[in-house]
Amino acid sequence: MPEPRLWGTLDPFLESGDALGRKAANAGFLDALLDADPFDAYHFYLASPKDRDEQARMLGDRRPGLARRGKFKFLTRLDLPAGLRHNDYFAFHLSDCINYPAHLARLRNLVSRDIFPITSVTHSLSYAAYGRDFLLHLWPGATARDAVVATSRAAVDAVLQFYAYLSQGYPQPGALVAPEAGRPRVVRLPLGVDVASFAVATDQARREAREMLGIPPDATVFLIFARISHSSKLDPLPVLRAFQRLLAEHRRTNAGAPPCLVMAGWTEEGGEAFTKALTDLAAGVGLSFRLFPRPDEARKRRIFAASDVFLSPVDNLQETFGLSILEAMACGLPVAASDFDGYRDLVAHGRTGLLVPTLGPAATPLLDALSPLCFDNHAHLIRAQQCVVDVPQLARALADLADDPALRRQMGHNGRRRVEAEFSWDHVVSRYLSLWEDLRREPVPDRDVLRGTPHPMHIPYGRVFRGHPSALLDPAQSVAASRAGQAVYRGQDFPVIYPALDALFDMETLKRLLVLARNPLPVAELAGKLMGIAPDMDEERAAFCILWALKHDLLERAGDAATIRDAGRGQAGEADHGPS
Repeated sequence: MPEPRLWGTLDPFLESGDALGRKAANAGFLDALLDADPFDAYHFYLASPKDRDEQARMLGDRRPGLARRGKFKFLTRLDLPAGLRHNDYFAFHLSDCINYPAHLARLRNLVSRDIFPITSVTHSLSYAAYGRDFLLHLWPGATARDAVVATSRAAVDAVLQFYAYLSQGYPQPGALVAPEAGRPRVVRLPLGVDVASFAVATDQARREAREMLGIPPDATVFLIFARISHSSKLDPLPVLRAFQRLLAEHRRTNAGAPPCLVMAGWTEEGGEAFTKALTDLAAGVGLSFRLFPRPDEARKRRIFAASDVFLSPVDNLQETFGLSILEAMACGLPVAASDFDGYRDLVAHGRTGLLVPTLGPAATPLLDALSPLCFDNHAHLIRAQQCVVDVPQLARALADLADDPALRRQMGHNGRRRVEAEFSWDHVVSRYLSLWEDLRREPVPDRDVLRGTPHPMHIPYGRVFRGHPSALLDPAQSVAASRAGQAVYRGQDFPVIYPALDALFDMETLKRLLVLARNPLPVAELAGKLMGIAPDMDEERAAFCILWALKHDLLERAGDAATIRDAGRGQAGEADHGPS
């Protein structure tokens, strides 16, 4: 019988809380993967029992058919060693490249039966701490089967620049494998959208949506749908300057329908003062303006249906891809966007929309040194304030789209076709499957060499903290079951084993250990016997079991009982011969 094809992850891919593009992208990927259902089972190793149980509940509700067929397995991270020993995984995929890929690769190299591919995807890349996180990627145990999936050309370049400058500052003594010395390869695959869930609005649907939302029926409606935050997404003030130019031209020529700007999206707690100021500034330039904070999904669809042009002049380094642009194109909207990061991979300039030139600094050494000492939103704001979206060119793009309904329709049509052909989740998942197939064909170095290559940033606790205890476990030290230990294997005592230890040992393993130690044995011999009869037992786990039993007085070092008896006799003798 062939081995089952198994897919694994450390992440839930389904998250609640603030509406973020990362969360939508991760959920969309998982839905598309499960729609395709190319694997026999999907294993989720979550951070805690609570996370494990919540994931089981959410996926059971979201995918009841797959759940009934037993396609899901929910575990905790402590189950990873046993899971990697017993299963041949086709691939592990992580929902972010920042957190765990190098740690998982080391554990895979150490215990897995197979060097399976590990892929992880980029989202925001600009946080000050990420230099430290990418440094973890640079180690001699990285293999040709490890890959960071960058979602845009700009993201590919950013990740490679991380690796380049970190390699200069922290040169490695050497690496075991290609493609580059001691790092994952970097490949480009986009995010996607469920195209079928977006519809191109009819004229009637547009009129009805505008009536429901209170938007002027005859206006050319420009929509910004994003986090409404000048520090983490885009600065709306230059946008208002561009509309000020457009309105001046409109008043001069008295041509075309008046523009209306609609802003909608996630707003930060306590952001009311900013949104009020924004409304006042729009009124000050004479712009028809509507603001819809935190719309639900139904209102979001109405807002898109009411719009003529999608506007996204992003200026913030947090942006890497631009999922909202794909959603707008799937709705048949032309796009006016900044020529920035992943946007240039999505908008075909002149065919599906217009890209506005941007300008940024060549070097920022002072801010680079200051950023780790500041809140990220402060540093991002300062960086965004020196990223220029060309206002005259933006005004020109707005005018071109405002004045030409036929151009808008053609660009919107082209955009929808582009998303269907290149950015549907079905298409993206098929490319992931091809990537995992390709990575599995890559050669890997000698397994013993890989197994013996620790990650340099994994603390060797036994070495670093060897001075904390008064002694270290000696393989030659003889131990034996104590009276309490004998009571345990006879079923007369029932020690408490904390739930977090379930993946390391259980009561049955403990009883086997205590039976083996009925008579004194050296630690090394006892560990060897335990490894011979307990499944999945290795030297480290055997040592853990012995130390745990010593800690809880179920084992005792040979001579401890005699020492206690001798001490008791001495105390009794002192009492017998004490003064009368």
